[in-house]
Amino acid sequence: MTPSNRVVLSSDHAAIQLRQAIAAHIAVRGWVAVDIGPTTPESTPYPKHGEAAARLVASGDCRFGIILCGTGQGIMMAANKVTGIRCGVCSDTFSARMIRQHNDANMLSIGARVVGEGLALDIVDAFLNARFEGGRHATRVNMIESLEG
Repeated sequence: MTPSNRVVLSSDHAAIQLRQAIAAHIAVRGWVAVDIGPTTPESTPYPKHGEAAARLVASGDCRFGIILCGTGQGIMMAANKVTGIRCGVCSDTFSARMIRQHNDANMLSIGARVVGEGLALDIVDAFLNARFEGGRHATRVNMIESLEG
């Protein structure tokens, strides 16, 4: 197992089933799914799960992160507070591809109450299969990074 093929997955209680479906889906495609939970349906705060996944990506332990909550918004906001994280919430494949190609996003957030499983898996594929284009986009990513405190 190398960090280059490891993807951390985390969610709150609203997205356990979808997170597990995504973990199985990416494993079939050669990625190592590092599922850090939760596993029980009791209410749990999304900020701690977004942060935990983001720290594994920021440390280099995992190449990418996929995080989920009801809308994808709250958990994404928490992840983006971790230095070095560029996470976008996506509910379509075009946006998922573009956040990789133009923003060099290292995390993807999905709303389990917003998209169904089939679309979510397509979004994940678009994100993981896309490559950062660099060039003028690298200049803009550097500008984003310079905003970190």
